Amino acid sequence: MKAQMQKGFTLIELMIVVAIIGILAAIALPAYQDYTIRAKMSEAMVQVAAAKTAVAETASSIGSLANVTAANSGYAFSESSASNAYVASVTIANGGAITVVSKNTGATTQPQIRLTPSQANANAQIQWSCSLVAGEAKHVPAECRTAAATAGT
Repeated sequence: MKAQMQKGFTLIELMIVVAIIGILAAIALPAYQDYTIRAKMSEAMVQVAAAKTAVAETASSIGSLANVTAANSGYAFSESSASNAYVASVTIANGGAITVVSKNTGATTQPQIRLTPSQANANAQIQWSCSLVAGEAKHVPAECRTAAATAGT
């Protein structure tokens, strides 16, 4: 008589496969969530481009960053725009500092970043430094993460 061949999988083989899938999911899902929050925050960097241009043009026309205000920059953030699903506000403070507040990112604390301009002299190019105001450093763009890490956040 011929011996019967095994058909299908044993219970232990199926349990091993389920355990491997569970371990992969436990590692991959948090990494994916962080990635999606970071992608939503990249929209904030796109939205802030117009504010950076407004600050730069105002500083150029009046001669210094120190005199830049929200009023004289001419920049107004439009929250009703369909293109800003993840940006709650973009504001310009005195001196040209820009604060971006996010929304609907999925983070427990909505990330906020601040872009601070600096200029060696009136004719020099404006340099922007990014810092984390609220949220976790892993959820903001890389240029803001390094500044947040050095600032102790």
